[in-house]
Amino acid sequence: MQHTRRLLELMAHLRDPQHGCAWDLKQDFASVAPYTLEEAYEVADAIARADFDDLRQELGDLLLQVVFHAQMAQEAGLFDFEDVAATICDKLQRRHPHVFGDAVFETDAERAAAWEAAKQAERATRPGADDGVLAGIALALPALRRAQKLQQRAAGVGFDWPDVTPVLDKLDEELAEMREALSEGDRAAVADELGDVLFVLANLARHLDLDAEDSLRGGNAKFERRFAYIEARLRQVGRSARDCTLEELDQLWDAAKAQGL
Repeated sequence: MQHTRRLLELMAHLRDPQHGCAWDLKQDFASVAPYTLEEAYEVADAIARADFDDLRQELGDLLLQVVFHAQMAQEAGLFDFEDVAATICDKLQRRHPHVFGDAVFETDAERAAAWEAAKQAERATRPGADDGVLAGIALALPALRRAQKLQQRAAGVGFDWPDVTPVLDKLDEELAEMREALSEGDRAAVADELGDVLFVLANLARHLDLDAEDSLRGGNAKFERRFAYIEARLRQVGRSARDCTLEELDQLWDAAKAQGL
């Protein structure tokens, strides 16, 4: 634990009004929050690349964000790092009654239901808590991930289609509405209908037991691989994508597909 104490001491020193760092002293919760999100994404990126040396470093960067927020909270008399650690320890015990208590769950579905019930009970104890089914789903989540969480919560109280077929029908309906908005030249309506299409696609992923964010990341990676192939082929003949017609680029794209990229 000596390095944990050292990290806390270093952060306190950086925030010292007389001897600290001018940049660190200017920060507040809101200004640090974007860095916290960025570091979380960099952790996920290191995991996706299976780069475990980088993962060690990125986890350290993410831990720094926790320490930074805790230090600012301590200065404001709100809580400190020990309070943060105590809170998560208590939460882990509450949410695992089958490990730390006498509860018995036979299936993953039972465990998941108990987990959601525990979260709901925790939300209900917060001052001024919203006890709605959709309460507490962070607005800062990536939109596709948040869409799936909203849909999962609604499904938990029975507001859901029975299988994937009506989801596909709904997708066709939303695409038709977007085409209509496009034909009318109503940009605001197009944006609204596109949101509906994306929301249904997130629901389709949920019904297929897929993660929409993961699926889109896979699509992004595929696009990058194929476009890199196009650029490599063009470099071999002293050309670039800017020099080509769309038809030429499409031919190279098809070649990339044929290569299994």
